[in-house]
Amino acid sequence: MNISYKWLKRYISLQDDAETVAKILTSIGLEVGTVETIETIRGGLKGLVVGEVLTCEPHPNSDHLHITKVNIGEGEPLPIVCGAPNVAAGQKVIVATIGTVLYDGDESFTIKKGKLRGEDSWGMICAEDEIGVGTDHAGIIVLPADTPVGLPAAEYYHVENDTIIEVDITPNRSDAASHYGVARDLYAYYKAHGQNIALTKPSVEAFKVNNNEMPVKVTVDAPEACPRYSGVSIKGVSVKESPEWLKNSLLAIGLRPINNIVDVTNFVLHECGQALHAFDADKIKGNEIHVRFAKAGEKFVTLDGVEREMNERDLMIANKDEAMCIAGVFGGLHSGVTENTKNVFLESAYFDPVTIRKTSRRHQLQTDASFRYERGCDPNNTLYVLKRAALLIQEVAGGEVAMDVTDIVNGDFKPWDVTIDINRVNSLIGKAIGEETIETILKALEIEIKSKNGAPNGCPSPATRRWQLGVPRYRVDVQRECDVVEDILRIYGYDNVEFPEKLNTSLAYGVKPDPEKLRRKIAEQLSAQGFNEILNNSLTKVSYYEPLEQLPLAKCVKIMNPLSSDLGVMRQTLLFGGLESIARNANRKNSDLKFYEFGNCYYYNAAVREGNDADPLRAYSEEPHLGLWLTGNKAAQSWVRKDEKTTFYQLHAFVNNILVRLGVDIEKVSVERLEHELFADGLVLKAVNGKALGFIGIVNRKQLKAFDIDQEVFYADLDWNALIKQNKQYKAQIVDLPKYPEVKRDFALLVDKSVEFADLARAAFSTEKKLLKNVFLFDVYEGKNLEEGKKSYALSFILQDAENTLKDTQIENVMKRLQQTFESQFHAILR
Repeated sequence: MNISYKWLKRYISLQDDAETVAKILTSIGLEVGTVETIETIRGGLKGLVVGEVLTCEPHPNSDHLHITKVNIGEGEPLPIVCGAPNVAAGQKVIVATIGTVLYDGDESFTIKKGKLRGEDSWGMICAEDEIGVGTDHAGIIVLPADTPVGLPAAEYYHVENDTIIEVDITPNRSDAASHYGVARDLYAYYKAHGQNIALTKPSVEAFKVNNNEMPVKVTVDAPEACPRYSGVSIKGVSVKESPEWLKNSLLAIGLRPINNIVDVTNFVLHECGQALHAFDADKIKGNEIHVRFAKAGEKFVTLDGVEREMNERDLMIANKDEAMCIAGVFGGLHSGVTENTKNVFLESAYFDPVTIRKTSRRHQLQTDASFRYERGCDPNNTLYVLKRAALLIQEVAGGEVAMDVTDIVNGDFKPWDVTIDINRVNSLIGKAIGEETIETILKALEIEIKSKNGAPNGCPSPATRRWQLGVPRYRVDVQRECDVVEDILRIYGYDNVEFPEKLNTSLAYGVKPDPEKLRRKIAEQLSAQGFNEILNNSLTKVSYYEPLEQLPLAKCVKIMNPLSSDLGVMRQTLLFGGLESIARNANRKNSDLKFYEFGNCYYYNAAVREGNDADPLRAYSEEPHLGLWLTGNKAAQSWVRKDEKTTFYQLHAFVNNILVRLGVDIEKVSVERLEHELFADGLVLKAVNGKALGFIGIVNRKQLKAFDIDQEVFYADLDWNALIKQNKQYKAQIVDLPKYPEVKRDFALLVDKSVEFADLARAAFSTEKKLLKNVFLFDVYEGKNLEEGKKSYALSFILQDAENTLKDTQIENVMKRLQQTFESQFHAILR
């Protein structure tokens, strides 16, 4: 939320500069993102001055250009070539002098000396849109004849400088979602720290009802959704452009001025944190307003021109015949204020936060009004804000208040009753800060001290020291003792609580394995191998899972009130988040990527949920996974090497490195072919007990096309819980280095195409458990000169005896047994 420093000073007598104020706000829980100096017109109209056109002659080499001499109040008159059709001698105009920077959106250009069709041009006579004071480009700006020559354009247009403090409002602090709310918090800070400072709330004492010529009857048919509704009509307004002070206030915080009526409602919203809505009173049929829920299937056209089908739990503001507004969210296309409006009905209400939040999410409409209503506004502030807005409308648009104020109240809006124990306050803070300080802070926060130990204005017993408080209703986040303590502490200052000289702790014994330590170990390993860690949102798109059968939408954990369809379910796989990251990087010419992510996946099992009302959470599960993505080139081209694409086998090697680091015996890890709709091919890795450790796959083309990725992507998904269990079984052993040499022997085998290398390796280790140390596949051949349905595997076998040098007879016996195994189990033929 943008806070204008100048605007803020209307309510609090600040002496500190904006940077200091920003630091204070952060210290009291209103974290500041940025502090930026701005101008109401970009560039501040620097270098632009009022000039007088002395002469204007047709350009000899053009049928539309003119050569002018312009007096800018100093030096010789400037020769300026101008193409505007309305330029003429004797005019007062705005001139951009040499060196002036003009802006066009995000682009800018500098005025320089030049020649146009052979004639000197030492400046530029400007149109409205060229300097940011309007949108007209039909001709140059022509000023009144009495405008002084040489007057800076910034003075003529009353350009103001301001400092914008960007405050990141947390969801619980709706009370600070306005300039006055921020000023109120600053006031509490300054008072608690002994500074003499004034907080001024704009007065509404001047408000009065002029007549009762335009009454509007209000009926609240849904009091549970609208506990309070206030309204008043104003007759005879003049809708026009807002005065400069109002426009500049809105422009400073990034809002576009519309007209004086709408601008007042926006100004008051950002001043007080209470949303208002202005209706064209002549469009309120029957002079009746009904606050009701929408009818089933009711259609409504909102201010953006979109026709929406309303839900029966959407609260509507309607006239006698039809809906005019989605309450607290968005106005209607046909009931708002236009340039033809003469009479206005002004609404100021308190709506149920849950109702507004659900409607906002249901229709994907997030507005300044819904932002505040769904977090909770002050139900005791509707009348004040209504009167404040009515007075401002009369100031900028004229008119008379033409009805008695309507104020329908359904509920009790007394302060929250909270009891605090001073001893507990000091205990939670970690320091005894004194009752006088606590009382000062509470009063500065407008928290009433009703009694001390049950005795209003009496002397409490030091033993109990319990205070009864009344917390204002606008503090929706302060309803418990701990909330009050937090408020006291943030105003007192976290930095003012000293650490004790002695810190007490207790010993804790780690349990092996420590999953967090193992995670860090693998993360460091992957980072050292050139991977970048990514962190994606656990909430993801519904559309990713709608067409899938192996990861169906029915097994997704769905969000009840999603912010959008892009965040409608919790992920079942890390794959899609990584593909989004790859697409984003590839679109920015960064296509050689190695990513990894530690993240949780979430699942819903409807079968478990059925008939299990006692423990509905059993249907939900959460599993940690490690995902790896590889795409692009293995190494960039250089003078020593050519481009080399990443491969499936490269990712397989990275996965094997992870398994080895976690103590998994990869020789005992079996593999099976991956059959999955998201992958063209791949392998499933299984432990000795048959449990899956994860898989490695080649993402299929259909998925890559959906993400607009035009290069191969290899993905590995490892079940982190399964790997932790494998690590528990690992016991490090210290062994001597082998004293005797290893022996290498090769086989070339002709086998059926269905035979996998992993099958041959398993059979080999089963046949020779003592001397066989390793098996390698170094060549695969499929093609001509081989029988149909056959392929050739070239295998290397590493043999070694830890106690003796191997003899030829031993080696021959081992190789003979291996040959017999391959022939009997796989019908292999030795080539």
